[in-house]
Amino acid sequence: MYKTKYMSRPIIIEQKVNAPAGRVWKALTDRNEMNIWYFDIPDFVLKEGAVFNFYEPGEERKYHHQAEILEIIPEKKLKHTWFYPEFSEQKTTVTWEIFQDGENTFVRLTHENVNAFNDLGENFSEKAFTEGWTQIIEHSLKRYLEK
Repeated sequence: MYKTKYMSRPIIIEQKVNAPAGRVWKALTDRNEMNIWYFDIPDFVLKEGAVFNFYEPGEERKYHHQAEILEIIPEKKLKHTWFYPEFSEQKTTVTWEIFQDGENTFVRLTHENVNAFNDLGENFSEKAFTEGWTQIIEHSLKRYLEK
């Protein structure tokens, strides 16, 4: 099969957390909670078709991120685009999935087509996204939910 420069293996990060699925869902979809463990996203609205914007933490307002919610299955799945409107027209897709397992919940994040950002430099590489998502899922989210 022929692969274009924009096709890549998805980044998949999975983490078990000691919290019920409803608690995980709230952490993923409540902008006040997201501000604590993820990003400050003041225009986040949990609605298909809604667009939201955010920046890397810090005063620099570096890397404007923009996303559009594509799919919502309450307490199970949140899927949205992920792109950088100032740098590229390319869009990737991020899917958050949660699976209840007894008293624990598994969180799976899948980020597809990150190679679409290859021409933007090292900070937008598959390696950088993998490291970033690993930090966010395995450390920030897990710590927040299990505190």
